[in-house]
Amino acid sequence: MIVTTTHTVEGRKIEEYLGIVAGEVALGTDFIRDFVAQLADFFGARTSAYEQKLNEARAACIREMGDRAARLGANAIVGVKVDHEILTNGMMLVLATGTAVRIS
Repeated sequence: MIVTTTHTVEGRKIEEYLGIVAGEVALGTDFIRDFVAQLADFFGARTSAYEQKLNEARAACIREMGDRAARLGANAIVGVKVDHEILTNGMMLVLATGTAVRIS
């Protein structure tokens, strides 16, 4: 499965547009991780605990989106966008969307 943020795949022709697909992951935060993140923010450092969780969530979203596209008969997803949101209850949401296509 080819997954790209561009709207075309170089050297390939889009034969059919199969629809919008998405993958979502909601992550809960915990007290320890929040405390460490606040300390890192205070001292101007990066928070590797959150970065690692976001990387895992992004990969899971793209994998889920790819599975949904494959069920539609797609062999590529174009125009992929990944968003990150912090929900009011302290949860983090990672959402990936794109267009499932069949390319030749």
